[in-house]
Amino acid sequence: MVSTLGLVGLLVIVGVNSLVAALMTRFFRVRLSTTWGTALYALVLIPLVLIALTIVLSGVARLGIDLGSPGAVMAIAVALPFALGVAFDYFWMPSPDEIEVPDTLRAGE
Repeated sequence: MVSTLGLVGLLVIVGVNSLVAALMTRFFRVRLSTTWGTALYALVLIPLVLIALTIVLSGVARLGIDLGSPGAVMAIAVALPFALGVAFDYFWMPSPDEIEVPDTLRAGE
């Protein structure tokens, strides 16, 4: 039987992974000047970070529940947060080109 605490732990894992995926996607969109570079880094690096974070949160911190198979873990704790994070950044956040950044002063000016 699944406990409420286990479900809350799973939601924490999904939430943290979604937040990390959204932040990493934003970072790649801001720092890289090509669309292909952003997509390539997002498809390669973000899932690796999410897998490592899932291992840390579920193994070391003992959050979540036993999902039964590695495929279920990949779908619920990696693929779903990846999709949510990327969708949040692309659909709900303004494009990095649309944001006006104020000029910063150099030291001594």
